Amino acid sequence: MYDVYEIRKQFPMLTNNIKMQGHPLVFLDNASTTFKPKCVIDKINQYYNFETSNSHRGDYDLCYNMDVEVENARRIIANFINANENEIVFTSGTSMSINLIAYGYGLKYLTKDDEVLISEAEHASNVLPWFRISELTGCKINYIPLDKDGRLTLENLKKVISKKTKVVSIAHIGNVLGYIAPIKEISKVVHSYGALLAVDGAQSVPHIPTDVKDLDCDFLSFSGHKMCGPTGIGVLYGKYHLLDIMDPFLTGGGMNAKFDMCGNVKYLNPPSKFEAGTEHLAGIMGLGEAVKFLSNIGMENIAKHEEELRKYFLEKIKDVDDVIIYNKGAGTGIITFNVKGVFAQDEATFLNSKGIAVRSGQHCAKILIDFLHEVATVRMSTYLYTTKEDIDYLCDILKKKGDILDAYFN
Repeated sequence: MYDVYEIRKQFPMLTNNIKMQGHPLVFLDNASTTFKPKCVIDKINQYYNFETSNSHRGDYDLCYNMDVEVENARRIIANFINANENEIVFTSGTSMSINLIAYGYGLKYLTKDDEVLISEAEHASNVLPWFRISELTGCKINYIPLDKDGRLTLENLKKVISKKTKVVSIAHIGNVLGYIAPIKEISKVVHSYGALLAVDGAQSVPHIPTDVKDLDCDFLSFSGHKMCGPTGIGVLYGKYHLLDIMDPFLTGGGMNAKFDMCGNVKYLNPPSKFEAGTEHLAGIMGLGEAVKFLSNIGMENIAKHEEELRKYFLEKIKDVDDVIIYNKGAGTGIITFNVKGVFAQDEATFLNSKGIAVRSGQHCAKILIDFLHEVATVRMSTYLYTTKEDIDYLCDILKKKGDILDAYFN
């Protein structure tokens, strides 16, 4: 049985009586980052208090123990997404993972005759790397249009994909509108054209069950800090044969087998080939522990909890005419809205004055503003520890409205 109140007891940020503007904290910005359970914090402290050493750099027990910790975390994460261990590359997060794909594969193989498809709803991390590769290779960047609700559909992909398409890079769940893309079906179409499918899983892996073999994506990128893990650590999953032919994004110690004065270099096999230098070892340990924590709760249970909260919010707010919801049909915990006549940042500042943390602005999806016809929006996003009482409080504040200027002058 899913007991959100027992789950909340495991998060110091929720048990330490933290306040904002004198009000108990109601945290609804989980699409940006998430709180860390005590087990993850303890695992990180374990490294700094008892196991500080490097990995693959010494012939002594502490170093060997760290080698074991890193590979244990790699195995836990591989099992979590149903991948092979040698297909899990540790990175600093989703941004670095997508850059690794863009520079490691795109820069090497794309030409001026090729095309990369992205959607209008992509986060900057899945736009700007491809813009740069376009500048360097001459390849074209084209867009899969969204449907009238803002969904990425199979039908719209079929309208624009062509024999020139070599990479399709899209989010599994959009970070603004929160719709779930039909990745498994998209993969079949993409592969029928001989193209590769890269999936931004920053908003999906922490919230819904993810099976890369079932989805048949070629790459999947995600971040630890959005799934109860530490900041500064993330993962790139890639099919091994693709990782094998890619160039490393970074070079340095730990990723080469040998090199000589003539410039001859032999790199290690994946994933080591992509893990140059000293890694974020405490972060790797913490991410492995976070994945264990999520697995124990159950990803199906987390997804169900967030869907119940979404329906609960929409039911409570349905008669409030001043609140404009942009993604009522999204089946996730991301809800994007505005209050009529109120600029998004002003509304977020007002909610902050009541102890509520939400995101406002363009959410790093700057192309999407043309679709929404809004300069900025407010985004609330739930997670496994969000309660109906949190939603009640937000709805009460939205219903009461209040003077936005109070947030600035009181």
